[in-house]
Amino acid sequence: MEAFNALMGGFANALQPTTLMWGFVGCFVGTLVGVLPGIGPALTIALLLPLTYHVPATSMFVMFAGIYYGAAYGGSTTSILLNTPGESSAVVTALEGNKMARKGRAGQALATAAIGSFVAGTIGTLALTFVAPWVVEAALAFGPAEYFSLMVVSVVAVSAVLGNSMLRGLVTLGLGLMLGMVGVDLQTGQPRFTFGRPELLDGIEVTVAAVGLFAVGEALYLAWQGRESKTGEVMKLTGSLWMSKSDWSRSWKPWFRGALFGFPIGAMPAGGAELPTLLSYYTEKKLSKHPEEFGHGAIEGVAGPEAANNAAAAGVLMPLLTLGIPTSATAAIMLSAFEGYGIQTGPQLFSQQGSLVWTLIASLYIGNVILLVLNLPLVSLWVKLLKIPPPWLYAGIIVISTAGVYGAGNSVFNVGLLFVFGLLGYIMRRFDFPAAPLIVGLILAPLGEQSMRQALTISQGEWSTFFTRPLSGSLMAIAALLLIGPALWRLFRAKTSS
Repeated sequence: MEAFNALMGGFANALQPTTLMWGFVGCFVGTLVGVLPGIGPALTIALLLPLTYHVPATSMFVMFAGIYYGAAYGGSTTSILLNTPGESSAVVTALEGNKMARKGRAGQALATAAIGSFVAGTIGTLALTFVAPWVVEAALAFGPAEYFSLMVVSVVAVSAVLGNSMLRGLVTLGLGLMLGMVGVDLQTGQPRFTFGRPELLDGIEVTVAAVGLFAVGEALYLAWQGRESKTGEVMKLTGSLWMSKSDWSRSWKPWFRGALFGFPIGAMPAGGAELPTLLSYYTEKKLSKHPEEFGHGAIEGVAGPEAANNAAAAGVLMPLLTLGIPTSATAAIMLSAFEGYGIQTGPQLFSQQGSLVWTLIASLYIGNVILLVLNLPLVSLWVKLLKIPPPWLYAGIIVISTAGVYGAGNSVFNVGLLFVFGLLGYIMRRFDFPAAPLIVGLILAPLGEQSMRQALTISQGEWSTFFTRPLSGSLMAIAALLLIGPALWRLFRAKTSS
């Protein structure tokens, strides 16, 4: 009941004209970046981070949530009409969606994707509303040792999940932790790694690093690839956008099953949206009364994965808001935005920033409605966006990034730092090193160091306190499992197959 009352207060704030406008802008921009291949929500939110210096936190996070949800919706449009997923999580949708479009059923494919996204997004947001307070209550028992152990889980999980190689993830995490040590030591007051530059006394600004890595670095990488607008034939919309009675009867169960896959897996440290979409697709193929249609345009193969994709988006927000653990690149950028406002995510967020959190959650319900209204009527507009020359996009990203960083602090030093991180981001993308662990390390290094020192002070220097306290020891065990579990699993599979 308490969560319901808090949610009603969140709706009262979210329905204010100004907040509603930011939510609409976020949904529109999110759908746009979901449609454009290569321009994802992480890059877009990073590009907009300089606005955190001028826009109130509540409005900003409502817009970021709209971008995140909107990108999950928009990725299906190009998957179906162009066979080119705008987001990696929309790859599975392309398997059946584009086949439906080639059969003249593009309208029905887009409809089941949009309605399924709405249904599953709402289910996922409901789960976030009523499960998150339980997670917070459990986490309020945390002391300094538990906070440090939780941060160890965070950094290990992000290194293990984001990227194709755990070693590469740990390398970028280590670099992020080193950069997080730049600035004045909070305990002794001594400057560290500043090289005599007064601009570094307060540490490296997370906004500058995030925009450089994700926006400038991504633009340089895409330009290096030399992508042209040769993405293939765009399927024409023929017939009605509405679904027949048969389409409805074949879609509604996959929508709910997809939501059940998406939210819990999205909320896991090793979750994300790719795994639940694959599981949903194979489940629908096994359960379908028309298995012969799979591979030739089965509507269940669009309905289930799209539902799983959007429910997973809500799932990713739960560990971010309740525990401060980002499980995707977009969540890592949102974590840096919280840092920019001086807001610490985790169990205290709901008590210290309750109005912001519940307004954000309420805006997700409203955003789902806005996105349902936006997607189908404006589908012809989204397709036209594919004609924008890629070089214009890359140049625009770099110009906006530079102007945003300079305008935020009028600092030429920060602009130089932006391009250093941009070059680093390009090199990391070029050699398949994930950028998100670096940002997480940069943010959590000072917080983790402070919790570690507090825990050691309380235990009089006993390092065993991190393992003997039940909750802290359990978290350390989870971190160890995440670190060595994949290697043990590969070893086990190699032995059983030989």
